[in-house]
Amino acid sequence: MDGLNKSIYEIGSDSAFSIMARSNQLIKEGKEVINLGIGQPDFPTPKNIVEAAIKALKDGHHGYTSSNGILELREAIASDFYKRNKVNIDPNEILVTPGGKAVIFYTLLMFGQPEAEIITPDPGFIAYKSMIDYMGAKIVPLPHRMENNFSFDADELLSLITDKTKLIILNSPANPTGGVVPFKELEKLANGLEKYPNLFILSDEIYSRILFDKHKHISLKSFPAISDRVIVLDGWSKTYAMTGWRLGYGIFPNRIFNYAEKLAINCHSCVNVASQYAGIEALNGSQIEVDNMIKEFDKRRKFLVSELNLIEEINCVLPGGAFYVFPKIKKSGLSSKSISNYLLENKYVATVPGSSFGKNGEGFLRISYASNITNLKKSVLYIKEFINE
Repeated sequence: MDGLNKSIYEIGSDSAFSIMARSNQLIKEGKEVINLGIGQPDFPTPKNIVEAAIKALKDGHHGYTSSNGILELREAIASDFYKRNKVNIDPNEILVTPGGKAVIFYTLLMFGQPEAEIITPDPGFIAYKSMIDYMGAKIVPLPHRMENNFSFDADELLSLITDKTKLIILNSPANPTGGVVPFKELEKLANGLEKYPNLFILSDEIYSRILFDKHKHISLKSFPAISDRVIVLDGWSKTYAMTGWRLGYGIFPNRIFNYAEKLAINCHSCVNVASQYAGIEALNGSQIEVDNMIKEFDKRRKFLVSELNLIEEINCVLPGGAFYVFPKIKKSGLSSKSISNYLLENKYVATVPGSSFGKNGEGFLRISYASNITNLKKSVLYIKEFINE
């Protein structure tokens, strides 16, 4: 079609959503599909959060809010961030967004441009690559290897920096691998980045509450030497089972906050007000439901990894966070996309091919354990059948 930006023809998409659409189509055809593809908790949003949104609507909160979010919510975010990271955040540097992806979008609109280089995890979240490509920037893949528990090597990352590098994207705990970057690597990175005072970092911390085995979340914002160059992405979708509420936030350094806010004004104006009041209750209210959800995820994680490793030709490390496993699967030369398609179309188990997340994801599948143990047990049996066929 004439007149369109040429980049639109190449823009990527989130394969998890296309897989979900195909799963729903199969369900309409009468198939019993187990969806382990989409990154969505299978728990309901806690009742106290839902009631807070209902109360906000009944109290007449129906209009626009400030573009960066209502002050009470930004204050709650700053308080929560201090409680978890011992870092003081100015509420005026917080931008409330319609989901975490908006933070990725606005950041890459600011830093992505032709000739620019952006270092990004490989395997890594699909939206990073899609937006970098759309902006015409160059992706510099940062390998996250299974033998390193899907963390990165700080020395390797620092070696990738050139005079064209404008942004580094990091994600811990990570999608799709569940990998958690240890403190020593983050510290080494922070020290190394002191030499690059104009280089910014987008730290995607959306899974920061979902951690196991005594792993502790370390925000890059907690390293004073680079804190004024760190953009933090976080939100409510994963922690509070609020994916459909579309509520996230970005902490933008003061010197670039104004640009992020202008992008928000031009794009979405503000986040819907009921979700914002729900977000306040989520942060300030009881955390029992969150704790229970994480305990249940832990049980599923251990079960799934243990069972998958009993299957010949499958090797799966125990992830430290999030709610995904990322097993390596060998099957007579089949690609990860072929394996994922076969499992969906013939075994009715939805997974996401590792190749969707970058070249280093080939040979792996992303399997979400945001589903009950019964479904996980069935899925393991179907995967085993496939391997033995």
